[in-house]
Amino acid sequence: MSTEKVTFGAGCFWGVEAAFAAIPGVTATAVGYEGGSLDRPTYKDVCTDKTGHAEVVELDFDPEKVTYEKLLDAFFELHDPTTLNRQGPDWGAQYRSAIFFHSPEQEAQARAKIEQLTADGRYKPRKIVTKVEPAQTFWRAEDYHQRYLEKRGLASCHI
Repeated sequence: MSTEKVTFGAGCFWGVEAAFAAIPGVTATAVGYEGGSLDRPTYKDVCTDKTGHAEVVELDFDPEKVTYEKLLDAFFELHDPTTLNRQGPDWGAQYRSAIFFHSPEQEAQARAKIEQLTADGRYKPRKIVTKVEPAQTFWRAEDYHQRYLEKRGLASCHI
């Protein structure tokens, strides 16, 4: 089995991780921080909204069982991609909508998906603000954040 990697920022990473972990074909998930300037950031650092990192979920997936396209569809279903640096009650750049691509093919598919959703008028009159950026260093979050909801017997967050 060959796997691919994808990294999404869609607000607070707890609920996003739980939703992606439930998709058949997703073989591993980890929450962490990406897209900022500080090496080895902690949750406390990222919450200052001064490091530039987003809370992200990094996924390994089996492309024979789930396509990148299906994961993009899930990403856009899981959050509001039209709110800049905010998801529900959470605000700050760490909660931004972002796709960190790991290949030119992922970049092309992500940009095409945004164009398609825009052309379909799905979010009119609002505009999709999701950033599409090259994958950078993924800094794994502290252990207590990994599978946070699952450890507490919860299926989803408040959002």
